Amino acid sequence: MPDTNLTPETLLFFAQHEAALPLYEAFAAKVCAAVGDVRIRVQKTQIAFSNRHNFAFVSFLPVRKAKERPVAYITVTFGLSYRLTSPRIDAATEPYPNRWTHHVLIATPEEIDEELMRWVAEASAFSAGKR
Repeated sequence: MPDTNLTPETLLFFAQHEAALPLYEAFAAKVCAAVGDVRIRVQKTQIAFSNRHNFAFVSFLPVRKAKERPVAYITVTFGLSYRLTSPRIDAATEPYPNRWTHHVLIATPEEIDEELMRWVAEASAFSAGKR
């Protein structure tokens, strides 16, 4: 299980979005607990969660119009072999056949719930099965 303590890179990533940091911390802890062997890599525009391949990301992707976005939020992105149908999905695209990318805007810790974690765990299994 990776160290979910905040690294200097993570703190720098959230430097302009400090109010969203607790959301990330809650999400990262739940991913690590639910999925197990997870690597977390902080990149310039997103934080990637991976097993053999990346399966989930945290970013500030503006998946809603500005007036519909809360002040503090994170966007959780994950991939599945099918398109999820849920009012919680803010955007879904199919960049490759049978590979759907889903974006969910998270504004409160309560939104990091069993349903979201089930989708992320499924994305982890889908990613692990890729060649």
